[in-house]
Amino acid sequence: MINTMLCSEGQELKWDLRQSDIGRVLADEENILWLDLHDPTPEELGLLASEFKFHPLALEDAQKRQRPKAEQYDDFNFVVFYDIDYDEASNLIDEHQLSIFFGRNYLVTVHDEPIEEIDEVAGRWQHNVDQIGRGVGVLVYSLLDTIVDHYFAVVDGIGDRIQEMEARVFTRADREGLVNIFTLRRELLELRRTISPERDVMAMLARRDLPVVGEAVTVYFQDVYDHVLRVTEAIDTYRELLSDVLNSYLSVNANNMAMTSNNLNQVMRVLTSVSIILMSVTLIASIYGMNFDNMPELHTRYGYFVALFVMLVLGLALAAYFKRRKWL
Repeated sequence: MINTMLCSEGQELKWDLRQSDIGRVLADEENILWLDLHDPTPEELGLLASEFKFHPLALEDAQKRQRPKAEQYDDFNFVVFYDIDYDEASNLIDEHQLSIFFGRNYLVTVHDEPIEEIDEVAGRWQHNVDQIGRGVGVLVYSLLDTIVDHYFAVVDGIGDRIQEMEARVFTRADREGLVNIFTLRRELLELRRTISPERDVMAMLARRDLPVVGEAVTVYFQDVYDHVLRVTEAIDTYRELLSDVLNSYLSVNANNMAMTSNNLNQVMRVLTSVSIILMSVTLIASIYGMNFDNMPELHTRYGYFVALFVMLVLGLALAAYFKRRKWL
């Protein structure tokens, strides 16, 4: 679907731009045109090739997942950037590829999933149409700057989540917490792999001589570069904190396992002691429970009481012995 985010002819904004009018608007370099393609069809991509003369390789890259990059062609520039969202419930980071084509008087954005920053930037410029005369470079800067500013909210959310995990380690270090730690650790690694190349993209835009951007706007790209650098450093810091949380979690679990093992050993000692005492007195009872005629003790007048006394003394002696050994 093609949306007209901004079409300025002089100081006049137009919303009902038809595809047949694209060539007319582009012909006048005083005009500014911003088209946004959300989940484009092959026919709509073909329109870009015919009206804007984009290189087939650039159009192909816009349809496939690419590493963040900036490429300069004869008549236009091509940038791949990423919008990022963080779902705290699942600890998952959602990345949306944004392909940006821009020339002297136009900006074309291509993406498969909705990107809120596009509407935000377009709405802001629609209320400041008199500033568009500064060129398309300002639009590109505003879009990239808004996306990168959103990174800080995502990183702050991750930081809050790590703090919750730290607090949970000493209150409820269960399997679910361990799964959350490993999930967020993997997502942070993927996030760094995405954002780290964007530093190179912004460095290229800030240092490369781009006629369609202008030297005055290049300074603003340097500011976005600094923001991306800060985000990358924050991600590295949170990765280290998360590693510390993981080590604490494993340490707490190791201590819990040691305590559990120690408790189990103590229980086994008690059970063993009780079993030995019972077996000892049972041995005496079983011997005198045999019905043989030639057992002289069977006819002793006080044999029953003597046997009970011996069993009692033996049981108390064994209990005292195990108590001294701290088995009971």
